[in-house]
Amino acid sequence: MRTRRSYFPPTATIPRRSRKQTTNVVEPEFCTIVEMADNRTMAQMLQAPIEGYEDTIVVPPINANNFELKQTLINLVQSNQFTGRQDPHNHLCFFNKVTSTFRHPEVPNTTIKLLLFPFSLKEKHGYG
Repeated sequence: MRTRRSYFPPTATIPRRSRKQTTNVVEPEFCTIVEMADNRTMAQMLQAPIEGYEDTIVVPPINANNFELKQTLINLVQSNQFTGRQDPHNHLCFFNKVTSTFRHPEVPNTTIKLLLFPFSLKEKHGYG
């Protein structure tokens, strides 16, 4: 009967690590302090740039002589006001359908939409 030891001759044994290990001490390298080119914080860097942007949506001036928004159109827009809990895509689809039914020859459709959009929002979001 052969034992495990007989398979490995004494010259082929694997040397074991010594129990006392040496610790490698790394000396820190002192280098000169280099100033950063941009000394802003991360919060400041993540803010969107505001140079060249207007504060709010500005409705262009209307040059039509007899233009007015009909009360029925305002009521129709207010019948489906956005509260923040509905799907915004569905709200915009409904708003586009309603505003596309009203046309005035001297006023662009985008101006009509800009005038009517605040009425499509609830009190917290718009005029409602």
